[in-house]
Amino acid sequence: MGQEDLMNKAEDVADQFLRVTKQYLPHLARLCLISTFLEDGIRMWFQWYEQRDYIEATWSCGYFLATCFVLINLLGQLGACILILSRNFVQHACFGLFGIIALQTLAYSILWDIKFLMRNLALGGGLLLLLAESRSEGKSMFAGVPSMGESSPKQYMQLGGRLLLVLMFMSLVHFDTSLISILQNLVGTALIVLVAIGFKTKLAALTLVVCLLVMNIYFNAFWNIPAYKPMHDFLKYDFFQTTSVIGGLLLVVALGPGGVSMDEKKKEW
Repeated sequence: MGQEDLMNKAEDVADQFLRVTKQYLPHLARLCLISTFLEDGIRMWFQWYEQRDYIEATWSCGYFLATCFVLINLLGQLGACILILSRNFVQHACFGLFGIIALQTLAYSILWDIKFLMRNLALGGGLLLLLAESRSEGKSMFAGVPSMGESSPKQYMQLGGRLLLVLMFMSLVHFDTSLISILQNLVGTALIVLVAIGFKTKLAALTLVVCLLVMNIYFNAFWNIPAYKPMHDFLKYDFFQTTSVIGGLLLVVALGPGGVSMDEKKKEW
């Protein structure tokens, strides 16, 4: 079997998967995407005093502002997750979560940690895709802004979402000379390039979903670590962030790459 035949076979398998799961995939994608915000909001409840004391000690902002920070994170994240899952005011909920990401990036000094910054940007990419999915026909969040067509804002949101999502995989790249790492880096880089440019997008995104799912379960198995150990929380954080990016990739699979992509341009050739 030639390379082209193998690729066509893989695309047929992906298309069959989409036909079987098309009714459920968007719901699963949204649940995965908001999972890190849901987990973090719940954590704010159970670790209320620890989070408040950390912010108060780090920023010397006083008891009141530290309490407001925890309250905003708790209510903002849980409230937005409920709205997204219930499909009410999804755009407002997404903008609220954008604000939470920005707030946490500053409060936890993520801005200076390139790995965590890339992951937060990847989460933003997932939210952009969710905005694109929720954008109703004939309505635009960019009213008054000139566009090349009715669906232009949605297309560019999908492009931006794809480009930001690939940052998650880049944060997982290991620079060592072991054969497994080299193969992982080569395959992963090829896949993220395909997703970024929108070529064979659904197949590449679905393959990335499988890769990230396996890596997430293997490397971030927080359930094997006692809850009192700090590593438990670190692995749990990584697990749910990766799960959210998997949700974003599932949205790419469900919605396609959008108009600004090589897959779309091929239809015009």
